[in-house]
Amino acid sequence: MSFATEFDFELPKGYIDEKGDLQRKGVMRLATAADEILPLRDPRVQQNSGYLTIIVLSRVITKLGDLRAIDTKTIEKLFTVDLAFLQDFYQRINEMENPNIRVVCPRCEHEFDTEVNFPG
Repeated sequence: MSFATEFDFELPKGYIDEKGDLQRKGVMRLATAADEILPLRDPRVQQNSGYLTIIVLSRVITKLGDLRAIDTKTIEKLFTVDLAFLQDFYQRINEMENPNIRVVCPRCEHEFDTEVNFPG
């Protein structure tokens, strides 16, 4: 049994890089304790707690299109819809357990619970 630690995503709008190219596909890894704890020491977070999201995302996004590195400046330049998407994606992949949902078989109409598996 393998355990996925990296997850592909595609931004709704996309990041426009320095050359003017649109970057939409990326990879986010699971967060570690350090990813959430160490940024709390950053002066930018101490001055504005909302900046925590920017730093955490810059730590866990390992790839975005052709970019060589993802840093806080990259995350700051995202469109708000893309930032919201990444915050939601981060929450979903880092939950302790995959959620269960109630489904109905389209063929026999039997109802049952099943685990939702996110891409990865």
